[in-house]
Amino acid sequence: MLKASFWLSVLFTGTALADETPATSQGFVQGAKLEVLSRNFFLNSDYRSPSPAGKNYKQEWAQGFIGAFESGFTAGTIGFGVDSHAFLGLKLDGGKGHSGTGLLPLDSDGRSEDNYSSAGGALKIRASRTTLAFGEMTVETPVFDTADKRLQPEYATGFLLNSSEIDNVKLAAGHFTAFKNQDNTSSKGNFYGYGANTEAGGITFLGADLFTHSPVGGALYASELSDTWRQYYANLHLKQSGVFLDANLYRTQDTGKALAGAIDNAAYSLSGKYTVDAHAFTLAWQRINSDTPFDFVGGDSIYLANSIKYADFNGAHERSWQARYDLDLGAYGIPGLSFMTRYVRGSAIDGTRAPKGGAYNPFDQTVGEYVPQQGDGGRHWERDIDVRYIVQSGAAKGLSVQLSHVSHRANTAQAGDDIDRVYVVIQYPLTFGQL
Repeated sequence: MLKASFWLSVLFTGTALADETPATSQGFVQGAKLEVLSRNFFLNSDYRSPSPAGKNYKQEWAQGFIGAFESGFTAGTIGFGVDSHAFLGLKLDGGKGHSGTGLLPLDSDGRSEDNYSSAGGALKIRASRTTLAFGEMTVETPVFDTADKRLQPEYATGFLLNSSEIDNVKLAAGHFTAFKNQDNTSSKGNFYGYGANTEAGGITFLGADLFTHSPVGGALYASELSDTWRQYYANLHLKQSGVFLDANLYRTQDTGKALAGAIDNAAYSLSGKYTVDAHAFTLAWQRINSDTPFDFVGGDSIYLANSIKYADFNGAHERSWQARYDLDLGAYGIPGLSFMTRYVRGSAIDGTRAPKGGAYNPFDQTVGEYVPQQGDGGRHWERDIDVRYIVQSGAAKGLSVQLSHVSHRANTAQAGDDIDRVYVVIQYPLTFGQL
């Protein structure tokens, strides 16, 4: 691993975003932007039942720096540009006995690394209102979405096309062959999902966000994970004053060599949010119709309503409901302070009928039989509490402090952890704007 001092010198770089909208050319340098995000992350996981690693708790504290450089485009009918990023993570606390939170990579002895770093970038070409990027970047679509839930964001390597040639419609297409996880320093040609993991080829998708500036909107996407599954997604939503209604549907079927086994899955969610003054109330319902869980790759590639901080509530045949409350304390004289709490309960899980030999019912050599990941009668619940404050003015403007508490409880058929988790995240963005 390269020394931390080297990466500090290259930190001032950036990332290509999947939802980038082409703009009027201001020149390669004139349109350039530079940002650095300081992220301090403390994470404690207290296991109320034995963890998979046999640890009573996992706890790490780390400091990260995420640099972002985004160039403008050269003049002309076809413009060229470069986006790049660099990351440096430093361990502040984390011993072998409580390592493994996902904030820091582990060495061969299971200890947290003292520091880790990575960098990457993408070339981009723009014509009219269409942009093509090639390289390492973040991606944001309902069928493939890199996550930003730990110290380092996830990144994927490949091609990404965004087009806004049609008014009120945004088209996206991509093909990605490598993935960098949140605690890795390099990209690899493997894509890890909820259960379906593959090193064959990559993931390809095509889709459109429809009526993007209208009260009624939607989206249609399709993707294929090489020799594993094909997935289709549809969304319909309504935005009115104080009301937001949202419906999501996924359909997943195995394809090619079916590396994860037979999959024939339908998953959907319905949610409604009502906002009045400083208060917002949300109710959601989610259902999985299949003998296998809803599968996805990329940490955020699940746009179902009950996919929340710890659990996704995506078990085989699972039904779940959510109640959520948000409060904006700016209305009470504390601008920038917000509070959120929610509760989700899932039940009716039955994984015993998952196809034998597939990702969810593998053959266990130690017992000499097939052992499904989930049993019959699985149920669980999760409660989240989140408080966040963002400084609104002055030298510290943009500084945010977030305190989160997560509790999750499950029975043996659901096969999840009984865990209490505490997050403390402090972020401070430095935006240099146009250079």
